[in-house]
Amino acid sequence: MRIVLVLGCWMGQVLFSASAAPNLPWKLMATYPHDASSFTQGLVIDGDRLIEGTGLYGQSRLTVRSRISGALLLSASLPPDQFGEGVAVAGDRIIQLTWMNGIGHVFDRDLHPLTRFRLSTEGWGLTFDGRRLIRSDGSACLRFLDPTSFVETGRVDVVDGSSGVVNLNELEFSEGYVYANVWQSDRIAVIDPASGQVKAWLDLKGLSARFPKPANWDARDAVLNGIAVVPESGHLLVTGKLWPLMFEISIDRSMLATHTRKPSHGAVPRLGNKR
Repeated sequence: MRIVLVLGCWMGQVLFSASAAPNLPWKLMATYPHDASSFTQGLVIDGDRLIEGTGLYGQSRLTVRSRISGALLLSASLPPDQFGEGVAVAGDRIIQLTWMNGIGHVFDRDLHPLTRFRLSTEGWGLTFDGRRLIRSDGSACLRFLDPTSFVETGRVDVVDGSSGVVNLNELEFSEGYVYANVWQSDRIAVIDPASGQVKAWLDLKGLSARFPKPANWDARDAVLNGIAVVPESGHLLVTGKLWPLMFEISIDRSMLATHTRKPSHGAVPRLGNKR
């Protein structure tokens, strides 16, 4: 086994192992249209607005749409040499990460740029728990940031039993847990941010089979990515990169308080270069 540590976090290519945490039951509640040109990297609901950050060089942008009509209300493009990533709303500001540029962008609610800050590692996912920003960088590490200064105030390694869970990507915070897409998989980890333990998994295999694929569809790129909490119901809104649909799902959270983990060994591998 070859393990690489980056700033104290699990990285690198290691072996798959059996999951120690259970799969949560879920139910499909509704489907909605999604812009199939959007390489989704961040998704968050802000009142009656849906905010989405997208990636790819020359195509990265931040959009605000009406939750009711889906109409595009606002849009801001990143410089063509920057690859957009995760998005979070913290107070009256919207924050968007970039992948390898080492830059985080801060906007007001009308998408006017306010400031920028530096990232110590790659930018992948971002969420806000009400007092801290939480970000991922493709390792098994969640980093906690002060939402005003953007200084890192702590971090936690994410494990399923005793196995590090790498490729943590788009993030969402709900009811005390961080929900994290695992890049190039159909699974979302439900993480206790205090301990880093994965409490449960959402296995969403099959969602991408619910819509037709264009001739140039590449399943390696068009992966599940994007999680937003529907505030009225607690349901999750999920989609993927270049997907034409978003899916609203309800989940059974009853296992989260009662599950006792079994030990496991190994970790989910990091797979190639992110795009």
